[in-house]
Amino acid sequence: MESQPARSDATVKRRYPIGMEVVGENRAHIRVWAPKRQHVSIVLEPEMRSVPLEAEGNGYFSTLLEGVAVNSLYRLRLDDDRTLYPDPASRFQPGGPHGPSQLVDPRGFAWTDQGWKGRPIEGQVIYEMHIGTFTPEGTLEAAMRELQHLADLGVTVLELMPLAEFPGRFGWGYDGVGLFAPTRLYGKPDDVRSFVDRAHALGLAVILDVVYNHFGPDGNYLKCFADAYFTDRHENEWGEAINFDGPDSGPVREFFLCNAAFWIDEYHMDGLRLDATQQIFDDGTPHILSEIARAVRGAAGDRATILIGENEPQHASMVQPIEDGGFGLDAIWNDDYHHAAMVALIGRNEAYYTDYRGTPQEFVSAMKHGFLYQGQWYAWQGKPRGMPAFAVPPPAIVTFLQNHDQIANSGRGLRIDRLAAPGRLRAMTALTLLGPGTPMLFQGQEFAASAPFLYFADHADWLALKVAEGRAEFLSQFPSLATPAMQARLAPPHEEETFRRCKLDHAEREREPHAGMLALHRDLLRLRREDAVFRRQRRGGLDGAVLGEEAFCLRFFGEEGDDRLMLVNLGRDLTMAVLPEPLLAPPLGREWCLLWSSEAPAYGGHGAPEPFTGKGWCLPGHAALVLAVRGPSGRPAA
Repeated sequence: MESQPARSDATVKRRYPIGMEVVGENRAHIRVWAPKRQHVSIVLEPEMRSVPLEAEGNGYFSTLLEGVAVNSLYRLRLDDDRTLYPDPASRFQPGGPHGPSQLVDPRGFAWTDQGWKGRPIEGQVIYEMHIGTFTPEGTLEAAMRELQHLADLGVTVLELMPLAEFPGRFGWGYDGVGLFAPTRLYGKPDDVRSFVDRAHALGLAVILDVVYNHFGPDGNYLKCFADAYFTDRHENEWGEAINFDGPDSGPVREFFLCNAAFWIDEYHMDGLRLDATQQIFDDGTPHILSEIARAVRGAAGDRATILIGENEPQHASMVQPIEDGGFGLDAIWNDDYHHAAMVALIGRNEAYYTDYRGTPQEFVSAMKHGFLYQGQWYAWQGKPRGMPAFAVPPPAIVTFLQNHDQIANSGRGLRIDRLAAPGRLRAMTALTLLGPGTPMLFQGQEFAASAPFLYFADHADWLALKVAEGRAEFLSQFPSLATPAMQARLAPPHEEETFRRCKLDHAEREREPHAGMLALHRDLLRLRREDAVFRRQRRGGLDGAVLGEEAFCLRFFGEEGDDRLMLVNLGRDLTMAVLPEPLLAPPLGREWCLLWSSEAPAYGGHGAPEPFTGKGWCLPGHAALVLAVRGPSGRPAA
């Protein structure tokens, strides 16, 4: 039964141009863009009271509702369609993406972070986490209990894998369909706020992984409202491309710009990680990515924010200032570094590792210049890769040994500590955490978690098998994973057991050998934080040289002769009696002494003496050493 239209009020002040918002005591205003429809009504549940929305023109419909309580459920009726639809800008879907939307009032939460000023990209340590597997409970409330551990570890920024509502009981979140609705799987909207508020109290920034390049195939009702959300002008790897530059793209851009600002404003997020930006197509000016950057900064006000882009071709323009023709992001993931490290650690360079050798020169170049491919030929793709990035500041380069994609792409979801020799991994961890870029850890990496991280997605039967087939086909680019024996052992993404196996057991932190790996990460992050030379992240602040087939050195230049020297040897013990390499020379009138060793017994190592014997150098195999100048006391100078 349809009620008379509610009174329209042109003076209503909305926070955002779309969705349903509380605008007073038992009053709400709803606004929807549905240009392919003649009539739109809101149906309030459970009484099923129907109220027509008034047409504004340009495809927008809106009305002011009286007598509507917070947490009321509602759906939308489009023309005479008997199906009822969720709000495209729903703030919460308590029954999932196919169920009714819920009216949410963000003003009811008592924030305690009024003094929080955010964090810039400089000086940060990022920790990527998936709420559903970070704890056995898989909730935001449970995750909050582990935040003190991360703060004590030395993490400063939490990067949450997508929270936007998606179908099923579990998933990575990259098939989201309700971009304004935090998924009901991890808690309620105020649970997100509580998580962020607690993180801020501990000095942790929180950035959210958002997917602005495609929507998931199940539960996406946008085309029921407007065909213009999507376009066939661009080819997208995961379905229909989003229309950022074609006819009627204005409201589509508005939708995403509002979403970017929404997470910063209503949830106090400290920034965003933008998934697969190479699949965000916009031939217009200004580019949607630069507009997103502006929207985030504007929503944050005087708070510092962090915008990180995932960009497979590693275009340095992502992090160039908008006024210089770039997109204005703060940082970009460095796949080159990860790929070179994987080849060095596990010895295989198949599929997209083809163009890497894991050589000392690659690591020296990565530390000095960020990306290894800056426009030269890339055989795996049969085309040039990257663009010049020599001017990119070191903090803008995010370096990592693990992330959600790369662990899962190992086929069995094994973490790097299960694939690499322990000494080599400790040495490479030191390089990652002390290098000039912005380091990133993946959940559980700090204590060598035994749980794998597999690809999991709970889809309906008609989609689940297609997804499993697609995943197997993707992994078959690796010849080792294309064999019948390995294909038969791939974990089915839709099985709950696949998801359950990925849950972390934080009690492992106190057990051997997990405790040694945790001590390694904690000490390295303390060194990075407290040592002025490693903390500096200055462009041109280091140089490096190859010392052997699998050994190299990095010289971190300090001030007034307080340099640091890192020696990394991924091969056998290396004795050097002849030293024609100036980077090994100590500052004038000073001597080197050992500051830190990856072979310390506390980390599970075998011990390492001072590398300089008086007649030459001896670098232990599978180790990283950090040298400082000797102070008056005979110990490393502060």
